Amino acid sequence: MNAEYVTYALVTVIAVAVLTAVVVGIVSLVRFLFRLFTVPGVVVHEFAHKQACDLVGVPVLEVAYFRFGDPPGYVQHVTPERYRASFVVSVAPFLVNTVVAFAAFLGLAALVATIGDLRTVSNGTIAAAIVLGWLGLSIGMHAFPSTGDANVLWNRSRAEWRGSPRVLLGIPIVVVIYIANLLLWLWANVLYAIGLFVLAAWAVGLGPL
Repeated sequence: MNAEYVTYALVTVIAVAVLTAVVVGIVSLVRFLFRLFTVPGVVVHEFAHKQACDLVGVPVLEVAYFRFGDPPGYVQHVTPERYRASFVVSVAPFLVNTVVAFAAFLGLAALVATIGDLRTVSNGTIAAAIVLGWLGLSIGMHAFPSTGDANVLWNRSRAEWRGSPRVLLGIPIVVVIYIANLLLWLWANVLYAIGLFVLAAWAVGLGPL
């Protein structure tokens, strides 16, 4: 009887270990595929940071437009001397990613508007629609500045508002960034990207979706 209990226990342990390995493997695969899906968004986000640094004259120390790590991309730069430069560098991805994602969705909406009978749609049209949708969704999802960007602006605002009260005008932007990042668990970034597509569809007169 004791041998049977030992056998049952061993089988149970092995089953749990195998199940755990399978679940971990599936989760890792999903994360890997999701990271691949968001490559364009990460690249455009970091590219916007880099170009903003160049625009306001902030020296860049190191750039990673995409990597399989955490964070998936980054731009290391020296601390800007002026608040305005910090503001431009921090919010640049929101503007750039939004514009690029909206342009991709405009292309997608315009393409969909030209489709008549779905049975006659060419493979090239389908492929173009998939690519445009992928780019728009991925890039739109990464439009929100990170909490790190918000922290930079918040710290600069607290340190400089007495000498330059104008920096207080940036606080509402900081609050919005914090709220947006808190709502990421509700897929706020995905909803934002979908909202851009709805707006693009409306702009080309695609009608209710």
